Amino acid sequence: MKRLAKELHKKEMDMYLNLWLEAKQSYKNQTHNDCICVSLAQQQEKNGFTDEQAAYVAGSFLEAGSDTTSSTLYGFIQALILFPEVQRKAQGEIDRVIGSDRLPTLDDEDSLPYIRGCVKESLRWMPTALLAGVPHASNREDEYMGYRIPAGAGLVNNVYTIHMDPQRYPDPRAFKPERFEGDMASAADSALNPDPSKRDHYVFGSGRRICLGIHVAERSLFIAISRMLWAFDFLPELDSNGQPILPDPDKLTEGLSVLPEKFGVQIIPRDEARARKIVDESKGIVMQ
Repeated sequence: MKRLAKELHKKEMDMYLNLWLEAKQSYKNQTHNDCICVSLAQQQEKNGFTDEQAAYVAGSFLEAGSDTTSSTLYGFIQALILFPEVQRKAQGEIDRVIGSDRLPTLDDEDSLPYIRGCVKESLRWMPTALLAGVPHASNREDEYMGYRIPAGAGLVNNVYTIHMDPQRYPDPRAFKPERFEGDMASAADSALNPDPSKRDHYVFGSGRRICLGIHVAERSLFIAISRMLWAFDFLPELDSNGQPILPDPDKLTEGLSVLPEKFGVQIIPRDEARARKIVDESKGIVMQ
C-alpha cells in the first residue's frame, strides 16, 4: 500500500508540475490569461517557494472541485433532456447576445441572465453534496427553533430537503431557471444574506466553513454551461422504435458526492461552423 501511494503521488506530482511549469512559462512570456497561476508566479518571485509547492497549490484548486462540478454538469444535461424548453430558451438568449462566431466568456455573464439562472437552478435541482459535505459538531449547547442541540452533537445540513421544499421553491422537481429571474447576486454574495430565506441555494454549505471553492465553481459552471449550449444540442437516447428514453431524475448514485445514475444522451453539434470552432479552440488550448 505504501509503495502504491508513492507511485500515485509521483504520477500526480508529474502532472501538476508539468501543468504548472507550462503556465509559469506563459506568464514569463506574457502570453497568459488571468488565473490563479499568475498570482502564484508573482508570489513565487516575492517569497521564493518551490515549483513543487506552487504546482500542488494550483493542482489542488483544480482537482478539489472537478468531481462536484462534473457531477453538476451531468445533472444539467439530464435536465436539458427532461425539460427541452429550457434548452430552447437558453440557446435563444445565447444566439441573441453572442451569435455564432465566438464562444461565450466570463465577460458575457451580466448579459446572459437566463444562463446565470441555469447555473443556480443546476446547483439547486441536482445538489451533488446532499448533506453539504462532511458533518460539523456543536462546540456548546444551543437551541434552534425549539430544538435543543447538545454540546458535541453532530450536525448535517440537509441540502436536498431544503432544495426540495415547495414553500421555498414551488414545484421543486421542475427545472426552472426563471426562479432566479432578476437575481444578479453571486452564490457567495447570496450566502452572506442574513435572511436564510433569501439564499439562492445551499449546495456550498453555510456559515464560517462554507466551501472555499464557491467562486471558482460558479464561474466554471457558467463557462461550461454557456459553451455547451452555444455548441451543442442535447437530445434523449432513442429506443429501437425511435421513441425517446427519458431518465428518472430521482435515481442517484450513492456516496458523499452524488450524481444521476447513468443515462443515454445524443450530443449533436448545432451546425458545422460551430463544430469547426470547437475543434479549432481545442487545438489552441494551453493550460494556464
